[in-house]
Amino acid sequence: MSKEVTSSVEAIEIEAEKILKEARARANEILLKAREESKEILSSKLPMDEVKTECGKIINKAKAQGDRKIEDSEKKASEISSNADKKIEGIVALIVSIITGAKLT
Repeated sequence: MSKEVTSSVEAIEIEAEKILKEARARANEILLKAREESKEILSSKLPMDEVKTECGKIINKAKAQGDRKIEDSEKKASEISSNADKKIEGIVALIVSIITGAKLT
């Protein structure tokens, strides 16, 4: 049964890492797109002050979106980890009660 708990916890940790990796990849995609858009804006014939302002807005927006995605993913990973801890505690209590012959409620 301990092997099952370990496997379950490992699966949860792998899923949490996957979520974080996807969020980071998405944040990087957003930043790359923002850079491409800023290069496009810079190459156009707009007044430079407007271009710099727009570029800064795009980059700030992309960073904020990336940060939110990472934060959301970290929250999900934390929730998954917390749930795993609770499940482990329950399983350990069950194993102890079985070993000691205590009645289950």
